[in-house]
Amino acid sequence: MPMASGDKSMSARAENPVQSGSFDETAVLHELEHYLPKQAPLKDFVHHNTLHAFQGSKFHDAARNASGIFGYSVSLKLDKYRRLYLEGEINPDILDGIIAARKGAQFELWKNKVIGESFAPPPLPRIGSVRANWKKSQRIDLDSLVHPLLFRILCSYLDQGISIWTFPSSGEGFLSAIRELERHSFTSFFRRERARRLLLEQDCSIADLLKILVRDEALFAHYLFDQQFAHPGWSGMVTVIEAQPGTLIDSRRITLRELIVFELLLEIDALDEHFDEAWSPLTAELAGEPAAILADVPKTELHEVLAIWQEALEWSFYDPVLSAIQRQPAESPALPATQSFQGLFCIDDRICSFRRHLESLDPHCETYGTPGFFGVEFYFKPENAKSYSKVCPGPIEPKYLIKETGSQDRRKAEPHFSKHSHDLFGGWVISQTLGFWSAVKLFDSIFKPSASPLGASSFRHMDRTSSLSILNRSADDREDGLQIGFTLEEMAQRAENLLGSIGLTRDFAPIVYVVGHGASNTNNPHYAAYDCGACSGRPGSVNARVICFMLNHPEVRRILAGKGIEIPEGTQFVGALHDTTRDEIAFYDESSLSPDNHARHQANTAVFDKALALNAKERSRRFALTDSQQPPERVHEAVKARSVSLFEPRPELNHATNALCIVGRRALSRKLFLDRRSFLNSYDYRIDPDGKFLLGILRAAAPVCGGINLEYFFSHVDNQKLGAGSKLPHNVMGLIGVANGNDGDLRPGLPSQMIEVHHPVRMMIVVEQFPEVVLKSIQQQPATYEWFANEWLNLTVVHPETHELFRFKDGGFAPYRPLTERIEAATDLEKLFETQADNLPVLALS
Repeated sequence: MPMASGDKSMSARAENPVQSGSFDETAVLHELEHYLPKQAPLKDFVHHNTLHAFQGSKFHDAARNASGIFGYSVSLKLDKYRRLYLEGEINPDILDGIIAARKGAQFELWKNKVIGESFAPPPLPRIGSVRANWKKSQRIDLDSLVHPLLFRILCSYLDQGISIWTFPSSGEGFLSAIRELERHSFTSFFRRERARRLLLEQDCSIADLLKILVRDEALFAHYLFDQQFAHPGWSGMVTVIEAQPGTLIDSRRITLRELIVFELLLEIDALDEHFDEAWSPLTAELAGEPAAILADVPKTELHEVLAIWQEALEWSFYDPVLSAIQRQPAESPALPATQSFQGLFCIDDRICSFRRHLESLDPHCETYGTPGFFGVEFYFKPENAKSYSKVCPGPIEPKYLIKETGSQDRRKAEPHFSKHSHDLFGGWVISQTLGFWSAVKLFDSIFKPSASPLGASSFRHMDRTSSLSILNRSADDREDGLQIGFTLEEMAQRAENLLGSIGLTRDFAPIVYVVGHGASNTNNPHYAAYDCGACSGRPGSVNARVICFMLNHPEVRRILAGKGIEIPEGTQFVGALHDTTRDEIAFYDESSLSPDNHARHQANTAVFDKALALNAKERSRRFALTDSQQPPERVHEAVKARSVSLFEPRPELNHATNALCIVGRRALSRKLFLDRRSFLNSYDYRIDPDGKFLLGILRAAAPVCGGINLEYFFSHVDNQKLGAGSKLPHNVMGLIGVANGNDGDLRPGLPSQMIEVHHPVRMMIVVEQFPEVVLKSIQQQPATYEWFANEWLNLTVVHPETHELFRFKDGGFAPYRPLTERIEAATDLEKLFETQADNLPVLALS
């Protein structure tokens, strides 16, 4: 039986609570904010390292602590590794080499442990161990009593457009809004008077409320970690909104402290209701001291075995790729004197195959890769929009605003979403009329998917016929503290940085395409995850037009010529957008082309169209319901139909299988088939002897490519805690996140449909440069160096003159000699696409 608050039989621990763990509310809140998920609302969804809180530690140490503290699965299961070994996906020679390097003279002992020994399961995680005593001792599940109401209130308060009525708020914060409702409502959030009185009559502190619930200050921090990590999705969302209030269009003020206070009040109220206010603090029921929640987790043999297997899996993939790269010619083969066109594309792994098809169809073309914001950082405000969005990497805070004018795009209205459908009479009329036809339309869309106003189209991000305010004409031309457009000097600086970073400083083709990318899909809350990560989860169309305007401007070219970059007068830059879901492309400002270039553009467009069809066929080999054996044009039509199907949970597989990032000249990879697994960033060591451009590349590539890679990694190995589970039961909550059902926690990470074909290997970044230059470059930026020093990303350098390989480890570079001696040649890629659905090995192209 639960004890009354004044029961004389209370344990000595409860009568004399330990005070050694003096509670520091500010410090605990800071730690909570550090460890909670950092996923932004859906409109700003950008990939990031799921275990960002542990990034200051070595990868395997971080994985061990994350697993032991929070209960995350951070690797494949031991049986899965062993099965991959038996299936030949893990190379026995690679495995032996890793065991020998880590264990030396104990090789045979550890080989037996790795291959066949059984291990005891790990202990239960520390998270939840204190609050679990409510269930053990008092037979009450506080989560089931508190969470449904808490989540509904949070969702209503933070709602961005789903709710018919707006949550009443004076703008002073979450708790103030709750207090106002309590004072002026006929009903209450609470069932007993005590919690209501604490809210209205006292300035509640977390410590005072915890004394009621727990009493012992030594347990306060642990209790709060248990409580907040029982719903890390909502708590993490609150911390993101608290730190970045601008991430909500309909701004709402809320803090993690307010959330905790309100949840503690709800817990007190639930206990008062359940036990009729006759209950004792949790301290009275605890036996012994729980472990310090954030202390290092002791290392076991199982941890070491899993680390060995993970390294073996990764290097079984890396080794043949590095061997193939090493075999490429040390000097770039000579290109034709006149290129048909040049193309600047995003480094995105999904563009890897598109560039390959273009080069195969037109050997006279030349393609480059660069982050898809193309070096121009700004906010974009579409015409008639009430807010603007960032279209550059998340860590950058732009000082510039680009505004759209003259848009002719008018979005189709959807009568089902009229406000009249929510009133008594209008709702009845619409349900009896449009409701019938919507059912017919829904049935028809099963067999004939088509675009609708409900879909997210990358081409609607910007009207292709509109004008953009790119040139700043006055220092006073500002809005909300942002400069509208760029000055000529600012344009020239960004143009120089872009061209220099990719090595395109001479031999310009008559037409240079700058191709951003985006994605179209229907019924997909994670739509932003399919767009360009370098544009903060938005299409790169505006960036492509902006940089082309800069590079076409006569005055900018004059400034560039003074710096040694002479762009011929006849060369024109053309912006474009590649929709990676539909494999379609739209070109911008084509009317500005000269007659000669217009004729060239018409011929180039035909090449692009063929390449897109081939790309669609290559992608289709992983789509279960698409017949990949049909001609490319037929397959392309089927792929486009998938993108608008309301019933398609996999409109595209996005970054699934990403594993590489190659930074160097195109000659390193042009003759290799990399199965869409590599980011490709152009870079020419010859014009960057001191590594200035390289530092800029790696400073962006590490968090962007690394963030994508690690979110896929952890969402795959633990799709329930670090991922979002299946998207099929997802409900959109307030337009900010997704949850299972109506009352569940927000789901961070990626749904299973995005990661099911992914293989969890850390990304290998391969750089063509002298090792000493690379080392000097990464050491200049501590945040960048941390990614490599702590082994969240692997780094290998290709010596540009000898093609020797050097692996970065323990703060320096050491020679690496691949074990793979032979690379198979690709004789018929199209046949492979028609018959193979799994990952393909690296192949040599003729």
